[in-house]
Amino acid sequence: MSGSRDDGGRRRGAKVRAASRPSGRGLKVRVRTGKGRSVSSTRWLERQLNDPYVAEAQARGYRSRAAFKLLQLDDRFGFLKSARRVVDLGAAPGGWLQVARQRCRPEAVIVGIDLQPVQAVADALVIEGDFLDEAAQAQLSDALGGPADLVLSDMAAPATGHTKTDHLRVMALVEEAADFAERTLAPGGTFVAKVLQGGTEHELLARLKRRFAKIHHAKPEASRSGSAEMYLVATGYRGPEADPATSGGP
Repeated sequence: MSGSRDDGGRRRGAKVRAASRPSGRGLKVRVRTGKGRSVSSTRWLERQLNDPYVAEAQARGYRSRAAFKLLQLDDRFGFLKSARRVVDLGAAPGGWLQVARQRCRPEAVIVGIDLQPVQAVADALVIEGDFLDEAAQAQLSDALGGPADLVLSDMAAPATGHTKTDHLRVMALVEEAADFAERTLAPGGTFVAKVLQGGTEHELLARLKRRFAKIHHAKPEASRSGSAEMYLVATGYRGPEADPATSGGP
């Protein structure tokens, strides 16, 4: 496969469909607990060093191992190829933007937004700000140039260690992302968001089922086995008018 790699992790001169799994595993690395390093920190470092997705992400120039989660979700549901306008909520550090740029059509408009600065990704626009702010939403709308075909959200609130609290905080973000998706998506569009096992809250799930043709929960292979994360994939957006509660229907 020819062509040089640009700063967005994409090869110039060729349309590349990135493989969604590591090419192989290396030797297991063991880390000793050092002075000033806790046991939990040592375990985290050892896990990172032995994670094939971490190594493969570094080898391919992806910003994080999370890129493989989007690759694997797209392998299963195929939402990137046909998307002409894409929004990535919580885009830092930029791995999902890289994957979207690789797998979407060359003419697709891809826009990311995050509270944190994000290093530039070739042929994608990144906005620094809160997607809930009206000014940021106006920027997103201007950048897209029309309704989105795909809204992505890999956002997660900082973990507290308390399972119920963490679930509620993540689901609050999902609800905000879903609200944004419903305001932004074109008919037939797709919404992809990270949730925690325990599933999407019943009220939100019921609303999404009315407004989307199909709802799936999936756990990519790249999600660590001990992680409670899953991904909600809602396809075939019908529009808010599909909900009797907002359309004035019976």
